[in-house]
Parts: sequence; C-alpha cells; structure tokens
Amino acid sequence: MPFFVYILFSPYKDKFYIGFTSDLENRITRHNQKSKGFTGTTNDWKIVYSESYSTKFEAMTREKQIKLWKSRSKIQQLINSKD
Repeated sequence: MPFFVYILFSPYKDKFYIGFTSDLENRITRHNQKSKGFTGTTNDWKIVYSESYSTKFEAMTREKQIKLWKSRSKIQQLINSKD
C-alpha cells in the first residue's frame, strides 16, 4: 500500500497544509468537511502537490522535512518543480 505526502492550498485562507496519508482521496474529502482544527474552518482545500512512498516511515520523514522548512517560498518552489 503506498503512502502519500501531500500539500493542500486554501485560497480563502491563503495557506498551505502539509500532511501524509495512505488514502489521499478520502483524506482530502475529510479536510474539506467543516470541523475543528486547522483545515476545518474552510472547505476550499485543493491538492497542489503529492509524492508517493512505499512505507509509512518514508512518508512521515518527508512530511516532517517539508514542515521544518517553514518557508512559503520553498514550498512554492517544490510545487512548481512538478510542472
């Protein structure tokens, strides 16, 4: 079963969200359901980037790496690199 690291973007919040999951489609649907938490206050999240990994550990490690950047421009460069 593959694991995915993904980046979502909310135009309303003008923010990125970084996460990982084994079920990308279901996870994005859950992010767009109004609930508590960072993504729960709006329902306009769109996937703008994803990477696939064969193990949960690899995906978790990559997610942490991207989150540690704390740089919008570096995240934007990663998203643009897929084109």
